[in-house]
Amino acid sequence: MDHEEQIPRKYPTKEEMLNRVARYEDLKGFDGGLADSNMPSAMRFLFNVIGFQPPLTEDSGVGSPVGALAARMSSIKISEGFNLGYCEALPGKGPMMHNHDTNETFVCMTGQWRASWEIENDKVDHIDLNPLDVISFPPGAIRRFQNVTDGPSDQYSILMFIIS
Repeated sequence: MDHEEQIPRKYPTKEEMLNRVARYEDLKGFDGGLADSNMPSAMRFLFNVIGFQPPLTEDSGVGSPVGALAARMSSIKISEGFNLGYCEALPGKGPMMHNHDTNETFVCMTGQWRASWEIENDKVDHIDLNPLDVISFPPGAIRRFQNVTDGPSDQYSILMFIIS
């Protein structure tokens, strides 16, 4: 009995697949382009790995969660409903409270990261993440993350973020 495939098959070439590989050592981080970028407590580097393509027109009123410059510098330039990046920050650093109209998922890669969110106006709760722990915020949740690693104050830790 023959069956009909639901998803059309693709047969990408090796060259096409190499355009979809991001080597960590080749990523370029950016520390500007967001509303809180110049605040000392929010200093961090964002690495655009997959997606986060900039709006088609600069005056669209839509901003990228990684900032305008990082949005243009994606390692894997696709717009397939999935965006992935890394944040590197020193202990005590991370963005200010903010929200998105999309899901945002965080994966602690190194160090320890605190994921905080508002449970009511001006009331905040948090969960600390260890390496490979994951937290996923629903659209609209007001949240932030902060490197809370107990260690040298000049050692960066890495957090992966996924927005879809």
